[in-house]
Amino acid sequence: MGFNKVVANADEAIKDIRDGAVIMLGGFGLCGIPENSITALIKKGVKDLTCISNNAGVDDFGIGLMLQTRQVKKMIASYVGENAEFERQLLSGELEVELVPQGTLVTRCMAAAYGFPAIFTPAGVGTEVAEGKEVRRFKDKDYLVEEAFEAEYSIVKAWKGDTAGNLIFNKTARNFNSVMAMAGKISIVEVEELVPAGQLDPNFIHVPGIYVHRIFQGNNYEKRIEQKTVRK
Repeated sequence: MGFNKVVANADEAIKDIRDGAVIMLGGFGLCGIPENSITALIKKGVKDLTCISNNAGVDDFGIGLMLQTRQVKKMIASYVGENAEFERQLLSGELEVELVPQGTLVTRCMAAAYGFPAIFTPAGVGTEVAEGKEVRRFKDKDYLVEEAFEAEYSIVKAWKGDTAGNLIFNKTARNFNSVMAMAGKISIVEVEELVPAGQLDPNFIHVPGIYVHRIFQGNNYEKRIEQKTVRK
């Protein structure tokens, strides 16, 4: 692959994702989601996906669009309250769902990024989250053993990137994107601005290019606001 990891567009970036793949999708709510890549996945028609994401978008945007087209078999997420179609598929048994505490979700991503097999967390001890899981005791406190995620692909969006894959995220859009960019076996990144290697200040790099396999400049970002509140 060398140092130039640029692909032409989203279609090229996701072309080898097959039915049944396990993918991570960055973003928080509708902030920092990989809009172009989601559109490409819908266009490709790949199905039976397991999606690891903080949330499932809304009915007509983000991962919610993939739920509309029945491409998602299983959703692993921490928050799903803004998506009526998600709720319908869950209650009807059409969609398998694993709800994960938000801190546990991001730390399982981090474990995958750092090469750790598992984490220990007190979150969920004594609840349904703990059913069927190993519990370890440290200094008179119980902790769940939560395994690192194993995702074939991570798909994220960054603000700026260079041809070597170095990434900078913009404000809260950094959210799950930065850790997921490092956690997938193949990391796919779409950016708002793609520049030649060496143009980004190394002091402000959030994810070094060694973690990134494919990068492309996205376009036509809608950047929809999930909950708009204005003065009367």
